[in-house]
Amino acid sequence: MTWRAVLLFAILIGSVVGLQALHERQGGPLAAPAANVLYVRSPEAMARLALSYDTLLADIYWIRAVQHFGGSRLSTDSNRQFDLLYPLLDLATSLDPRFDVAYYFGSIFLAEPPPGGPGRPDLAIALLEKGLRAQPDKWEFVQSIGFVHYWWLEDYEQAAAWFRRAAAFPNAPFWMAPLAATTLAEGGNRQSSRLLWQQIARSAEDERFRNEALRRLRQLDAMDQLDRLRAIAALFRERHGSWPAGWGDVIRAGYLPGTPVDPTGAPYRLESGVVTLDRESRLSPLPREPQRIR
Repeated sequence: MTWRAVLLFAILIGSVVGLQALHERQGGPLAAPAANVLYVRSPEAMARLALSYDTLLADIYWIRAVQHFGGSRLSTDSNRQFDLLYPLLDLATSLDPRFDVAYYFGSIFLAEPPPGGPGRPDLAIALLEKGLRAQPDKWEFVQSIGFVHYWWLEDYEQAAAWFRRAAAFPNAPFWMAPLAATTLAEGGNRQSSRLLWQQIARSAEDERFRNEALRRLRQLDAMDQLDRLRAIAALFRERHGSWPAGWGDVIRAGYLPGTPVDPTGAPYRLESGVVTLDRESRLSPLPREPQRIR
């Protein structure tokens, strides 16, 4: 590469940094999502503009995707949008087709239902299929597609089919085949969900992905705890003729020794007999589940 090309690239990067600094002074990185702008959406055009800095630009677009997701998720705007999330992930993975973290976490971000995410499991699958085309020997991508069908689309037959496909890979772990059978037989059961996340937590190569699996396991624990606490609130109403106004009523009646907390230590909320996860909990929002899951 000539010195002119290097100089041009340095000027471009400097301009991006300067614009970002101006943006933060005027509203900060968590400004309204509507203010986000993506000037180049074509992966082919960006690949040409990248000169030979494909991997560096892939990292930059991945960071932008994380910032966009986090900023939109934390926004108080009722019209929050995640409209740039997939284009940013598409650019990052086109510039670096072996960007495994972007595929794994990008699919989680995309599939997350509102208000915590865009609720686009279809785009999550599209992103993972793109990763599979780039790395056909990655059984983990096949497993992740199955998981999107399982967790967010609640299509247990498709999930089991993808798990069976993953199990056929020569480098797949031994537990993939029984996982497919369990999913088909007990799809929608919390225990099968727990088994799935436990296996991911044990096998994931990336520490951040393991941590996400552990967070999902804590969510399942919280869902079990909420069931028990709601049963206690119902028992209180049955015996006392009214719903408890707060945990103090329940504690004074001898049903609990103290204010119950979720697996992260955040107290559960009890208002007029309704027991919920605290909105500030790191486990919020909990995943939606079919009525038959117990």
